[in-house]
Amino acid sequence: MVEWIFKSSLSLMIWAPVLGAVMCVVASRLGSQMVRRVGILVSLIPLVLSLLLIRPLLDAGWSGAGGEFLVNIEWITFGNFTVRYALYVDGLALPLIILTALLTTICLIYSTTVDKRVAEYYAFFLLMEGMMIGTFLAADLFLFYVFWEITLVPMYFLIGIWGGERREYASIKFFLYTLVGSVAMLLAFIWIYFQLPAGQKTFIFVREMYPDVPGVTLPDLVPAAVRGVALAPLAWWGIFLGFCIKVPAFPFHTWLPDAHVEAPTAGSVILAGVMLKMGGYAIFRILLPLMPEQSHQFYKVIMVMAVMGVVYGALVAVLTPTAGPDERQAAALAASGALYQQIAHGILTSALFLIVGVIYDRAHTRNLNAFGGLDVQMPAYSGFFRLFVMGSLGLPSMAGFIAELLVFTGALSIPSLRPYTIVAGLGIVITAAFMLWTIQRVLLGELKPRWKGLPDMDTREWISLAPLAVLALLFGIIPMLLIQTMSRYVGVLVNAGQSAVQMSGLY
Repeated sequence: MVEWIFKSSLSLMIWAPVLGAVMCVVASRLGSQMVRRVGILVSLIPLVLSLLLIRPLLDAGWSGAGGEFLVNIEWITFGNFTVRYALYVDGLALPLIILTALLTTICLIYSTTVDKRVAEYYAFFLLMEGMMIGTFLAADLFLFYVFWEITLVPMYFLIGIWGGERREYASIKFFLYTLVGSVAMLLAFIWIYFQLPAGQKTFIFVREMYPDVPGVTLPDLVPAAVRGVALAPLAWWGIFLGFCIKVPAFPFHTWLPDAHVEAPTAGSVILAGVMLKMGGYAIFRILLPLMPEQSHQFYKVIMVMAVMGVVYGALVAVLTPTAGPDERQAAALAASGALYQQIAHGILTSALFLIVGVIYDRAHTRNLNAFGGLDVQMPAYSGFFRLFVMGSLGLPSMAGFIAELLVFTGALSIPSLRPYTIVAGLGIVITAAFMLWTIQRVLLGELKPRWKGLPDMDTREWISLAPLAVLALLFGIIPMLLIQTMSRYVGVLVNAGQSAVQMSGLY
């Protein structure tokens, strides 16, 4: 009975929001207020269910190897081609699922002032929530691709319908960029599938799906199956392209500014807080375990890209030619920092977009130079503004600081990474300067007469920002709450990756 409940909860976290999207459309006959209530209440279901998974996963050592944390059902079969409805949750996926559910609820609460096509707006958000959670839960490559691809659709419409003046351009650019990456990724997945030995073809990419039958999942089969195959590097780049466009990593990042500028505030929150994290998650969950040798082969190229992007720079620590236990520990530390940054960045950046939305709703401008002196006029808003800006530039006691500490401590402990790490560190200094300059232009100085009537934050905005402030401080003061959830996966990943690279003779 307990196992059935947990298995049902994994599917329910995906499909309850999808059903809720339909309910919002139906509820539109009863008025916009009913739609809002239905949307917010339904969004709470994945949040509650994901929180209920914390204790049993903690007791299981944050490993989902037990049967109650996975679903594995045959879905599509055509000859030897089999796709399974396979779901899996562990300490790597759960924090991102909780973040997805929390941000969705916050966005829907914040969006209660939306009065244009309310039913469709809430329906698209709920559909997107279900598909994003499905992406984090999927354990079959084909199923993963289905969830990954469908998330594009609601975000495309959210930007295209409720966005700014250039919303059509931004939505099409967002869709085309991510679609190109997704197609390349799918082709690589299919190629990998057909490289597997006869009788061992599978799309399952999580070892724990078959804990009693070792050697039957993709991380066990793929490294040997593609070793020395001429097209293997091309397949690696196909997968990497799909993931790094979503991150987005340099030089594939140009779609993001347009999407953020034109998207409605809540859309930008989900885009920054969750969608961009899907790429980083997939690199750790899929690319590195499946193709560690090719990842090692191209690690210097990725380092350059990572330094240009800075935020995900610690990813490269998993790919470097470390051999000794000290360097493996350093690689694990840096990798933990990169994963920690996923959550910290999701919280802090989401909050910053809400901060922008609060002032834009009142002033109808995002021009920083138009403001000044808001400290006096909007003290509560100014307090949240300072908190999240300081958190983003790495203030001790906040989540961003812990992520940067782990990344730089681990990366600087590996000699081959030190030059790249030092260059990336300059980005923090530059960012801090811009952040402090932003505070000065918006909050300090003399209040301009045109802003003397601006009201401070209302209840809706307090409810949206307060939980993010608590989490940013909580994960900055008690970092082990997050570190322990991912430590097991990181340790397994680093050891398996190094073993595969050693066996390939690339050292």
